[in-house]
Amino acid sequence: MTFRPLHDRVVVRRIEEEEKTSGGIIIPDTAKEKPMQGEVIAVGPGARDQTGKLIPLEVKKGDIVLFGKWSGTEVKIDGKEVVIMKESDILGIVEGKASVRAAA
Repeated sequence: MTFRPLHDRVVVRRIEEEEKTSGGIIIPDTAKEKPMQGEVIAVGPGARDQTGKLIPLEVKKGDIVLFGKWSGTEVKIDGKEVVIMKESDILGIVEGKASVRAAA
């Protein structure tokens, strides 16, 4: 099955964080928080302004993005958990290989 989001919606697959801390402590599943970083796997065509002109989205398929902890709606598509959210729920695009961690 293929899924194409409408308007300014984006489909994001969460990227799981490492199971060890930098000190070598293994974090159990029950203590983990939901990842706030993910890969964009599909984007809609964009939103329309008041005149009907299409405004394209800034994110594209393959971008690594940072989003709020409670952003979007979690759904299963082809057995895989993804999050569908509006582009405005995305806080930014992560460039490079750096991993972003939430402050405790």
